[in-house]
Amino acid sequence: MIDDSWYIRTSGLAEVTSAGGVVLRQDGGRISVALITELDHPHYVLPKGHVEAGESMEAAARREVGEEAGLHELTLIRPLGARQRQNLERTKWKTIHYFLYTTDEVKFDPIEGDKHPDAGWFPLDELPALFWPDQREMLAELLRLIHCQGLESLSLAGQQEN
Repeated sequence: MIDDSWYIRTSGLAEVTSAGGVVLRQDGGRISVALITELDHPHYVLPKGHVEAGESMEAAARREVGEEAGLHELTLIRPLGARQRQNLERTKWKTIHYFLYTTDEVKFDPIEGDKHPDAGWFPLDELPALFWPDQREMLAELLRLIHCQGLESLSLAGQQEN
């Protein structure tokens, strides 16, 4: 079980950097978020992964969303900042940079479907169980922002870029 101890940096942990995406789409009158599963874990996560040499954080996030969720027609809205925690094996201190995207894509076609057996769109205000508590907190913060500033502030009906 993931508890607060995963968010405490202990000595001797190597540092790693990852990037990921929060991908939203309008689904009728609601906003849905793209979530995936990973092998051996029934709960959902946001798509994220390593940053390759010479790759920007945003390019890495975009690539990881494409590989893990199969979503490629993404419009960058803004960076969402970084979160830190121990990795799953508790051997590294991970900094994950997240970016907010929108898309009109509906179908998931992950390149790494064998590593991510399930993906789906879930209403932002009715999330399934998420593996990492910090991801649920970030999505709750995003929902509050949308309620305070309105959908228009996030350009959900905006253009796409590839």
